[in-house]
Amino acid sequence: MSAAESRQPLLRFELTDTSLRSDRPGVKMAIAYESFKLHTTPEKFYIEACGDGANDVLAIDRVSTEIILTVKKDIPPSAVTRPICGIMGTIRLVAGMYLIIITKKKKVGDLFGHTIWKATEFDIISYKKTVLHLTDNQMQDNKCFLAMLNNVLNTDGFYFATNYDLTHSLQRLSNTSPEFQEMSLLERADQRFVWNGHLLREFTAQPELHKFAFPVLHGYIVVKSCCINGKYFDWIIISRRSCFRAGVRYYVRGIDSEGHAANFVETEQIVQYSGNKASFVQTRGSMPFFWSQRPNLKYKPKPQISKTVNHMDGFQRHFDSQIISYGKQVILNLINQKGSENPLEQAFAKMVTSLGNGMVKYIAFDFHKECSKMRWERLQILVDRVAEMQDEFGYFMVDSDGKVLMQQEGTFRSNCMDCLDRTNVIQSLLARRSLQSQLQRLGVLHVGQRIEEQDDFENIYKNAWADNANACAKQYAGTGALKTDFTRTGKRTQWGLVMDGWNSMIRYYKNNFSDGFRQDSIDLFLGNYAVDEADSSTPLHVQKDWKFLTLPIIMVVAFSMCIICLLMAGDTWTETLAYVLFWGTASIGTAAIILFNGNEFVDAPKLVQKEKMD
Repeated sequence: MSAAESRQPLLRFELTDTSLRSDRPGVKMAIAYESFKLHTTPEKFYIEACGDGANDVLAIDRVSTEIILTVKKDIPPSAVTRPICGIMGTIRLVAGMYLIIITKKKKVGDLFGHTIWKATEFDIISYKKTVLHLTDNQMQDNKCFLAMLNNVLNTDGFYFATNYDLTHSLQRLSNTSPEFQEMSLLERADQRFVWNGHLLREFTAQPELHKFAFPVLHGYIVVKSCCINGKYFDWIIISRRSCFRAGVRYYVRGIDSEGHAANFVETEQIVQYSGNKASFVQTRGSMPFFWSQRPNLKYKPKPQISKTVNHMDGFQRHFDSQIISYGKQVILNLINQKGSENPLEQAFAKMVTSLGNGMVKYIAFDFHKECSKMRWERLQILVDRVAEMQDEFGYFMVDSDGKVLMQQEGTFRSNCMDCLDRTNVIQSLLARRSLQSQLQRLGVLHVGQRIEEQDDFENIYKNAWADNANACAKQYAGTGALKTDFTRTGKRTQWGLVMDGWNSMIRYYKNNFSDGFRQDSIDLFLGNYAVDEADSSTPLHVQKDWKFLTLPIIMVVAFSMCIICLLMAGDTWTETLAYVLFWGTASIGTAAIILFNGNEFVDAPKLVQKEKMD
């Protein structure tokens, strides 16, 4: 399946396949093997497919790196055997090729009879039996690259299915042909959401190997069995995090030249009742023009809009692709309309006007101003404002016979600065409004009943959306989301404010002192940076300026002397005051110099050139 086909229009072509059932006659469901055994010998890895009727064995030569199909009898009896749950792929580091496998998985739930798994533990295995051929510097670099891969793999939120395509929404899957249904999961996947796409490039190139691999999603999935009025239904959230322009909070903002937005996440809410299915899709993503907000030790770095590029090229590409994928667009811009965020809001509004596309509407809502002083009920102002548009967009619905009853004709594209906290609150409110209509149409809710009145389900709903917020926030900002007390309880609490303060402190530390490493980890994992064994040195060795070591030492010494002078007073108070003023001035002055040169003291990415980050 080509990239163009993976984003084919939802609403502007004739349906060729109106059934979402995978068991209809004449159509062979594309599946991958579900479990494996890894047999290791000094010369080869043998990956044996397990299950009924599975006879295939994958052989990976540890010297030539060739990957071929073979049979069970070729596995030497001397091989060391262990069960594994799947193959993430392969990657080249300084020491050579490595195999990345999934060693543990956890069942999330069943979606239309297909099991969804969460990958929980991984292993990275070297093709080479030793690293003695490396120099000391190369060994250190290789250890660093391995640490980067583990950093990504240890970030919670990798999901997969072996017999269902998680990368596409229900509506996209309904708009496909029988030929599409026969494709392997790797061929038909929406490449925006395949996080192991780079790792599987050798598998993708050989169709006979496709059964041994599957796309792995990064984001959040929850599957809940719920009951209202004695009627049982399944309720699901799937958040698909894009691997295009992926990264961490302050180092990846705006868009790239292809129109890919930072922190782009497609969130689909699905309900299934008595064979009927309904879904509602929303998106979030960084403001789609060229802007940056590099960390510099300040609590909130000032965002900068690029003055050297043509914003409209990338801006138009972004919305052209969004319209092809989702139909009409309503932008919900939730950032502040004063202070440092105001120029961004004005630029966004101006570009939408310049775009002049009737398929794109822009709504600015100053979340913090409207909800100041704990007035969170004022969010209803925005919900009411977009209610008519939401009714016009509708949602996707298919009955138990596979007949499409409704299609979603547009999406809300929400954003704040990070597209995390404020964004998730608004998305949960819009999703509830859609679900209210869906459950009434399906006959689960009686006329006049409200979701808010169903205490058990309301508790499930709020907690799931708060967990979605936390998952997206940890993947982008490094901590749980803010404002989740409102999502969980429907009101703002004092304890929630305390937790927001704590998370904000953790974010500050990570954004300034560990996010460069996290960004490098993501770039390595996704193939934005490729390791070349032939290179004698890597970008990891960056010589720090003298200020980096000297000034912090001076500041700590000066501050310590200031405290000592206060605790150990001199003969006269004037002598003590003089010492305190001297060392206090030295510590404050040094701190001011450090803050002024803050960008030199933060942990910056080393692997990808600067212009890619801006």
